[in-house]
Parts: sequence; structure tokens; C-alpha cells
Amino acid sequence: MKFKILSRPKLSAVIVIGIIFTIILFLYFVLQNFKLFEINQVESSSSSVAANNLTFINQQKVSSSLPVNLKIPAINVDSTIEYVGLTQDGAVDVPKGPANVAWFDLGTIPGENGSSIVSGHSGWKNNIPAVFDNLYKLKKGDKIYTEDNTGIVTTFIVRELKTYGPSENAPDVFFVNDEKAHLNLITCTGFWNTILKSHSKRLVVFTDKEIK
Repeated sequence: MKFKILSRPKLSAVIVIGIIFTIILFLYFVLQNFKLFEINQVESSSSSVAANNLTFINQQKVSSSLPVNLKIPAINVDSTIEYVGLTQDGAVDVPKGPANVAWFDLGTIPGENGSSIVSGHSGWKNNIPAVFDNLYKLKKGDKIYTEDNTGIVTTFIVRELKTYGPSENAPDVFFVNDEKAHLNLITCTGFWNTILKSHSKRLVVFTDKEIK
């Protein structure tokens, strides 16, 4: 009997300790799961914000008004606009063929404040007509039109024509601080250098956005 009386408290103690241990384990796992839920909520929220930001950025790109067409009635130009960046040697790239013009897409969009740059060929090989063959004929007051991918047409008025050497520093072609919109057209001119395979000069037509 003594043995049984002595064994019962030990058994009860073991049971109590087991229950306490079980409760502690239960609370531990509950707390761990709760923390995991909180982390997942934060990660899910962050992912949503990131996704929303990405969607917003993509919407901005899609909704941006990008140029698609250039018209210069005075010299019968009606050309599709390609997009170009810089060449390997750091020069503004040019359109692939003689018929199209190319907008320097690292710069200003035509119609926005700053100087937008559009290049085109002239004097193409084998006497094939090029889009800017007659660019030199433009004069002050002539109008130039760009159309964007939403159908909006922006009018620019010729201000002046300048020629530069191929390596000449010409910051006024690319940069302006007057908080106005400009479109500058660039093509080759002068004599053809057979060794360098390039023309001796660059012709730039400076224009200003028409203010209505």
C-alpha cells in the first residue's frame, strides 16, 4: 500500500509535468505560426507594392507619347521615325537606311522641354535619294511637324541652320536651359572623305516649338 500511495504522487507529478510541457509546446508552436503569418503578410504586402510599382512604371512607358512620324512640307519629307541611342564610340547613332529618320531616344521627347534630336541621311551611295538630301534648303520660318503614337501633332518652326566639323564640340545642339521645347535635325554635309568614309561636316537645323 505504501508503495501504491508513494507511486501515485509520482505518477501525478509526471502527468502534471507532461501537461505543462505539452501546453508550453502548444503555445510555442502557436506563437511561431503567428510570427510566420506576420512575415508572410509583410512579404505579401511588399510583393503587392512591388507589383503595383512595376505596373505603374509599365503603364508610364506605355502611356508615354513617343514620336512616330516626321513631316517637312517645304522639302517634301514624310518619314517614319526610328529610335536610336549611342554608337560604340559614343556618337549619336543614325537610321539604318536612307528613307527613315531616327530620334535619339536617350534625350528629350519631341514637344517636351529641352532639345530633341532627330538624325537622317543625305548623299546616300549610288545616288539613292535620302530623307535629308534637301535639308540645307530649309530657311527660317519653315514648319516641321512630329506626330506621336497617340496621334498628337507638334509643330516646330525653323530658327537657324549651322554647320559643324565631325569632331567639333557642339553643346548647343544637345543642351538648352531656356525651359522651352526644341527639335534639332542633323545630317551630313560637305565633301565625302573616302579614307574616313564620312562627310566633312554636319548640318544642324535648329527649330523651336510653335506657341499657340
